[in-house]
Amino acid sequence: MSTEHADDRADHEAGVREVATRARTASHDLALATRATKDAALHAMADALLAQAPAVLAANAEDVRRAEEAGTPAHIIDRLRLTDDRLEAMAAGLREVAGLADPVGEVVRGSTLANGLELRQLRVPFGVVGMIYEARPNVTADAAGICLKSGNAVLLRGSSSARSSNAAIVEVLREAVVTAGLPADVVQLVPGDSHDSVKALMRARGLVDVLIPRGGAGLIRSVVEESTVPVIETGVGNCHVYVDASADLDQALAIVVNSKTHRTSVCNAAESLLVHEDVADDFLPTVIDALRAHDVTIHGDEAFAEYDDVVAATEADHATEYLSSDISAAVVADVEAAIAHIRRFSSGHTEAIVARDQATIRRFVAAVDSAAVMVNASTRFTDGGEFGFGAEIGISTQKLHARGPMGLPEMTSTKYVVVGEGHVR
Repeated sequence: MSTEHADDRADHEAGVREVATRARTASHDLALATRATKDAALHAMADALLAQAPAVLAANAEDVRRAEEAGTPAHIIDRLRLTDDRLEAMAAGLREVAGLADPVGEVVRGSTLANGLELRQLRVPFGVVGMIYEARPNVTADAAGICLKSGNAVLLRGSSSARSSNAAIVEVLREAVVTAGLPADVVQLVPGDSHDSVKALMRARGLVDVLIPRGGAGLIRSVVEESTVPVIETGVGNCHVYVDASADLDQALAIVVNSKTHRTSVCNAAESLLVHEDVADDFLPTVIDALRAHDVTIHGDEAFAEYDDVVAATEADHATEYLSSDISAAVVADVEAAIAHIRRFSSGHTEAIVARDQATIRRFVAAVDSAAVMVNASTRFTDGGEFGFGAEIGISTQKLHARGPMGLPEMTSTKYVVVGEGHVR
């Protein structure tokens, strides 16, 4: 490593530790804030986003222009772009979080022990949460809102592609929380655009309590493997829809099309289609035509490849999270073959079955090991807002602490409070 690079790395580490130290201090005040104070801050944040919409959209336009000039794929630009409607949705998400119950102080369980001690397990904030994410500037507001309501200070490290948008949003949010009586440092942007600042955040153990990465498989794998700060792994989404022999095929068609085309660049969009061989002759021509009408490229097995404009699928295709107008497809012998395919290629996010036979449904639900399983419903419903949690901070595909859409309760830890009357052991 050159001396210059070593100096830059040291500067990044010092800068990250400085903002993390400020976040730690701010988290102490936030942990004691009442629900009324936190809710007032969330409403102030929502109002400020809309009041400062021209400045935020102008900053976002800079990011979009740079992305277009760099030849960034269309689905990434879609995730990057803000509009008046998306800003309205961000503000609505903050207000929705304000309307949710405060998880801090909730009694998870409690009892009086045989010796008379009163035992309570209470929800408490983590303290300082680090967010490492790609492209989507709406995550900046969502993460700030959920962390604030759950009593956590947040350090936001978005991608360099959204640096102007994120800087503008964070400036607006920091000014808003101060009007509600909270420290500005409960919301901070991690300084620096290089990977050194990301690595510094991943090494800030003792100052940062938990990291949550949101983005592609490469980003998530890097954070999970390199971080010394505990990580909650969130969702790469190779989501499947399985159409059983017992399915209502009209219903199946609507679910497949919605799961794939409603919004292609999100983690709960379907990336793989499996069809029972007994209905393949009837269903394949219909579903292929419907997907073609939405400009979806089908990467199919031999049964699908018999049809025009279907690309022959490779094994890699079945394992791919496309985030685009592409889908892998295969015909399977039965539900057991569908389950085996999903076990092999799924990322553990969301799988759907379309079926009327209850025994088949029960088998699929029991055997598929993903964070969410949809029965006769689109994969697009795996979402904190759709589940009634408010704006989610991510969809966890791990099995420890939190799994599936992460709302407010998942952003807390617990502590035990034990009350006695002079008890000694």
